[in-house]
Formats: sequence, C-alpha cells, structure tokens
Amino acid sequence: MLNFVLCDDNLNILGKMKEMLEILFVKLDINAKVAYTSDKANDILEFTNKNQVDVLILDINLNSNISGIELAKKIRKSNKEIYIIFSTGHLEYSLIAYSVKTFDYLPKPITIERLEVTLKRLLEDITFSNTKFIQIDNKTILNKSEINYIKKDGMKLVFCTDKKNYETYSSFNKFQNILPDNFIRCHKSYIVNTDNITNINTNKNTICFKDNVFCDIGPKYKNNLMEVFKNGNYTNNLDSINNRE
Repeated sequence: MLNFVLCDDNLNILGKMKEMLEILFVKLDINAKVAYTSDKANDILEFTNKNQVDVLILDINLNSNISGIELAKKIRKSNKEIYIIFSTGHLEYSLIAYSVKTFDYLPKPITIERLEVTLKRLLEDITFSNTKFIQIDNKTILNKSEINYIKKDGMKLVFCTDKKNYETYSSFNKFQNILPDNFIRCHKSYIVNTDNITNINTNKNTICFKDNVFCDIGPKYKNNLMEVFKNGNYTNNLDSINNRE
C-alpha cells in the first residue's frame, strides 16, 4: 500500500485534497491511503521520521518558520526515495524546489483533473522502478521494506506484511529476479526479507518477525540461509540466532 502525507497551511485545501485523492484512489483502483495530514511542518517531519511514507504532497509557502522546501530537505536526508510533490500558487519557486528531487508540481488552485495526471505519472514511475516498490498485481503496489515474507500457497503467492496479507495468482519465478538481495529463499514455500527478521531458532527451524509472526526454514535451504547471516550484512534488526531449545 502506498502511504500519502499532505501538508498545507490551509486546512480547507488539506481537506479538499484528501477528498480528491480518495476519489482518485477508487477511480484508478490504486491500493493507497492518505495516512496523515497536517498544517504544521514540525508534525509532518515527526510523522515521516517515525512512519513509512511513500508520497508527500507539500505546500511551498507554509505559514511557519520553515518553508516547504526547507522541510523537504530535512525529510530527504532520512528518506532518499520518498516522492515529493509540491503545491504552490507561485510558479517562480519551481526551479528552487527541484533541488530536493521533486517529482511534480501542482499549481494552485489544484483541480482533480490535474491531480489525476500526476497520480498516473506516479504509478507509471513506480511500475518501472525496481528500487523501492514492487507491483504484485494490477492494483497493488507494496514498499519492499514492508514485506516480511512471501509464501507460496498453491497457485497463489501471499505477501505478508505487519498490517495485512496480499494474495495474487503467481509464482516465485516471476518475482525472484526483481527482489533485492535481502530477500532470501529459506524454504520451498517461503522467501524472507532478512532485514525484518528479529530471531532465528535453528533447532526449531523457525524465523521470527515482529509480533511473534513465524515462518519455517526448510532443511534444503538452512545452510545457505545461515551463510547469508554469517557473511552478509543482514543483521541490523536481528535480536539473536538461537541454537538452544
């Protein structure tokens, strides 16, 4: 799911833009939500630092001690891949705003027709980008980092995240070549995101994620998995490799 965040010092504009986006999510069949809106720059900065944010629509002229461009620079330091879309009634700011890797501009007053054009371009860019997102079916786009593991269930693949599981009729072969190196086959029926593993129990042959979510390690894949953790750099979130009952 794509998480949108909106920031504008005009609460009426914020409400209208949220409403237009939600209409377009349905019309374009996009698996997305407006996760947060605020007229305060500091609140936006705090939210983006603590939560997954994929798209930020940001007013340049904020009624604040920090401009939209300055806020974007702060956010860009910690989130290199976030899509930033500026809204403004002052087009002379456009060249300055592109210094923070701006995806698009929305001139005010923002119309639903213009917003739809931007959303379609955004989806096209995401579809052809293999860095951050993965498109699992016609309407579902996931941030790769939110996937804990992928499970083969008959003719289906189940993409398991902390919040929801997403199913699609497909095979491992379709996705293995477009997944980053931190996704490792650990079982004939599982591919795991090693960045999200919190614990490995080699006696029980289980891998644990947040909230005590588990998946299995297959005997055929166990040695390779342990070599990855021995020689690779995939232990940032790993609490322990437990070899005892």
